Amino acid sequence: MTPTAGRGSPDEPDHRDTPESAAASPYAGYPVIQPMLATLGPLPAEHEQPDWAFEAKWDGARCIVNTPGDGTVRLITRAGNDATGTYPELGPLGEQLRGRPAVLDGEVVVLDADGRPDFGLLQRRMGVVNPRRTARLAMELPVQLVLFDLMYLGGSLVDFPYHERRAVLSGLRLGGPNWSVPAYVEGRGEQAWEAALRGGHEGVMAKRLTSRYLPGVRSPDWRKTKHLETLDIVIGGWTEGRGVLAGLPGSVAAGVPEPAGLRYVGSVGSGMSDRERRELARYLGVIPLDRSPFHNPVDLPGVHWVEPRLVAEISITGWTSAGRIRHPIWYRLRPDLTRLG
Repeated sequence: MTPTAGRGSPDEPDHRDTPESAAASPYAGYPVIQPMLATLGPLPAEHEQPDWAFEAKWDGARCIVNTPGDGTVRLITRAGNDATGTYPELGPLGEQLRGRPAVLDGEVVVLDADGRPDFGLLQRRMGVVNPRRTARLAMELPVQLVLFDLMYLGGSLVDFPYHERRAVLSGLRLGGPNWSVPAYVEGRGEQAWEAALRGGHEGVMAKRLTSRYLPGVRSPDWRKTKHLETLDIVIGGWTEGRGVLAGLPGSVAAGVPEPAGLRYVGSVGSGMSDRERRELARYLGVIPLDRSPFHNPVDLPGVHWVEPRLVAEISITGWTSAGRIRHPIWYRLRPDLTRLG
């Protein structure tokens, strides 16, 4: 499919109206474009789904790929940091785009032995700048770049609808040992959801087929729906909050019972109300302990240990390869499972 005539050809420079958030770049050949952001919410209703595209939500690090068309690429993280040297295995992508100044959007991931994205493994690659170390890590833990949008190709594409941008991206036929352009599905959200969960993804990204690319904007035209698991955890300690939370639990040390004892799996603080923190402070104050109740190391500074009597229910998006909980959110205490007497 070719973008609609009258809005400028993606193969020829278009200097009419570069968006403010795609300001002139110090790097000749392409503008600086910030990533468009999604809102969190449920899948679109079934009767609305024909107007939406559905993609897997990859558990990785957002990355904007820039090339002036000279065979080089420049990788910029969502925070605006240059990650080109961190992921040297992505450099050859520039050769596939030689002669075509472009800006693309994607996600950098590391796959585990089962081919599923593992954020814990990716963290070992993030922020590394030493050339020898990055070269070694590129062999041990190679990244994959999942490309899912194209905002510039010799001219701005941000005003083209999503389905036309994706058609142009597919037409580039980009593919290599460390990058790909996965397909999306139209109108079948539940099918995409089931496929995403089978593939070990966090959930699904729904994108309105007619949506423009809005640099730096969190738009309802892009919606992320995450798969959440609920988990009962045993509280084995707590750390004090800061500022207005001084003296109250800022987070709790979470454990799960195992034959060897209580295993520390991470800390939880997000989602607690002020009332719940005050209630927790009263409970935790009567069950102090002079040692850790966990059988494995705890990497939290300033922990106040407590007897492992309190049970809480939390939600998580999954587990890291190190056995830690991902994106934990506090839900409630479980008084039916808690024993303070």
